[in-house]
Amino acid sequence: MTTVLDTVVIGGGAMGSAAAWALSRRGREVTLVEQFGPAHKIGASHGATRNLNPGYHQPEYVAMLAEGLALWEELEQESGEQLLARTGIVNHGVNPHFAEVAAALTSAGIRAEFLDPAEAGERWRGIRFDQQVLHMPDGGQLNPEAALPAFQRLAAARGAGIRHHTKVVGFEMHDDGVRLTLESAAGTEVVTAAQAVVTAGGWTEKLLGRARGKDAGEIRIPQLTVTQEQPAHFRITDTGAVWPGFNHYPGPDYQGWYSPVYGMQTPGEGVKAGWHGVGPVVDPDHRDFLPEPAQLAALQDYARQWLPGVDADSFEAISCTYTTTPDEDFILDRVGPVVIGAGFSGHGFKFTPVIGRILADLATGTRPAPEIFRASR
Repeated sequence: MTTVLDTVVIGGGAMGSAAAWALSRRGREVTLVEQFGPAHKIGASHGATRNLNPGYHQPEYVAMLAEGLALWEELEQESGEQLLARTGIVNHGVNPHFAEVAAALTSAGIRAEFLDPAEAGERWRGIRFDQQVLHMPDGGQLNPEAALPAFQRLAAARGAGIRHHTKVVGFEMHDDGVRLTLESAAGTEVVTAAQAVVTAGGWTEKLLGRARGKDAGEIRIPQLTVTQEQPAHFRITDTGAVWPGFNHYPGPDYQGWYSPVYGMQTPGEGVKAGWHGVGPVVDPDHRDFLPEPAQLAALQDYARQWLPGVDADSFEAISCTYTTTPDEDFILDRVGPVVIGAGFSGHGFKFTPVIGRILADLATGTRPAPEIFRASR
């Protein structure tokens, strides 16, 4: 027996959950399938904090920021939960684009101001500043552990099917839609749908590689690199310090590689800090979840030098994945009956409800995504 559906969203992380929410708001029949259980820690969408860093100057991202701030508020009102703590974001260090960022944000109605390093150090004494400081008060921290269930709960209330522990093991593309073979504890099931929305994170290339049919060979996307990133929560020693979210650009030769350092306070866990996109390449199905010793030691050295409000020797290591495109721009596009949302490159979570809206647009044929996100670029 074959089950007939309208839209199947494959992957129940942040972007898939937001797509299900956005489609359900339009009255569309949608089924979300996720190979793991709720709140799993195997991918990229777990944990209690993500920075909503407004530090962009490209027009497409600035427009998405403005829309995203409004959509996060809508989601908070609809769910009755606080999802964004507006602590502000402070970006500092060696970055030639800070002036462009400030100008672009101000034009979009998003606040941005430059501060003297000494003034910044007085306001946020847990962080050391030595160069330009850009303060963006509208930024803050989002809570994935609260946001993902909210998206799914609200989608389900409008009739969406939410199916965890359900893996796609067969994927056929046809002129009139897709045919999927699903595997779960209940057994194997075949479903057909008008379209599939693929939001499978680090499993995207594996999933698309299973696609069969005359149009399957036409799915061409930028190469995706999956890395295991290894931030840490450091114990706070200065209990009176105020912590904004932060992004620091220490310079191209710092610790032997160029990488910004991001960070934020995670209530009850300390100050989270990590390198951006420099972890080892991994297969998402075969990870050790262990921190790479040289990276971890360098992160501790960073904390000693730049985070005077924490104890660099008292920490808990974390493991998550990035799925990165060569240009770090997202993939948001439709190829035949398949909508693809992938490559969020460690900076996509802040845009989650906007990406859900874009994926819903692509699934319903409402409008295309911005050109920079095209799969064929």
